[in-house]
Amino acid sequence: MFLGLGAFTGLSAGLLGIGGGLVLVAALVWLLPGLGVPADQAVHVALATALASIVFTGLSSARSHHLRGSVLWPTVAWLVPGLLLGGWLGSLLATRLQGEALRWFIAAYCYLAALQMALDWPKSRAERGDAPRGPGYSLAGAGIGAVSALVGIGGGSMTVPLLVWRGVRPVRAVGTSSACGVAIALASAAGYASHGPTEGLPPGSWGYVYLPAALGIALASVLTAPLGTRLAHWLSGPALRRVFAAFLVLVGSSVLLG
Repeated sequence: MFLGLGAFTGLSAGLLGIGGGLVLVAALVWLLPGLGVPADQAVHVALATALASIVFTGLSSARSHHLRGSVLWPTVAWLVPGLLLGGWLGSLLATRLQGEALRWFIAAYCYLAALQMALDWPKSRAERGDAPRGPGYSLAGAGIGAVSALVGIGGGSMTVPLLVWRGVRPVRAVGTSSACGVAIALASAAGYASHGPTEGLPPGSWGYVYLPAALGIALASVLTAPLGTRLAHWLSGPALRRVFAAFLVLVGSSVLLG
């Protein structure tokens, strides 16, 4: 079960740079209560577990994109300080919110991400030859990291549009976003682990991170992320984005129903 989730997550992370974490959270919200996770903590555990697995997915995807020269490392360096801070603070806030509030927040984010993908917004500026950089990206990174921690994603649905809007070619925006997702996932998962409960969750839990699920998902996702990366360099985006937008609407609805 977790291997199947991981395979889909890795593919979508490499292909689109977004969406894998949202699918994981939605699936885990449904599955975890059947594995002994209390229903009132299922959303927190789903978020933490998804983010822990994204560390490995992001590393695999970022490596594949790096080998193809599509990671803008100077931009990553400016974004990372904010991403780390935002991811940690976002996870701290999430542990203090009720699961029902997080459920509505995640669903709303799915709908907004779907709308953004369907409209293909923002439009790219004229392609630039240099890597975007500056303190403004660190500030933006803090917001991206905080929201990502609250919805259990690697931040691609915010990082990619930001970079595309700044004139970065889409495939390089996806590659750069995959590297940024590692920083978000590390900080967020560490926050959920350290601020989570010490008892009341199934064996194998580290705070809110359910390690058996995180490792099973990661094992498959690191194998399929390079395939998604290759597809990202081959496929035309608009039709694929519209299909995935519709899928995100279903994901958001399933989180509410879960």
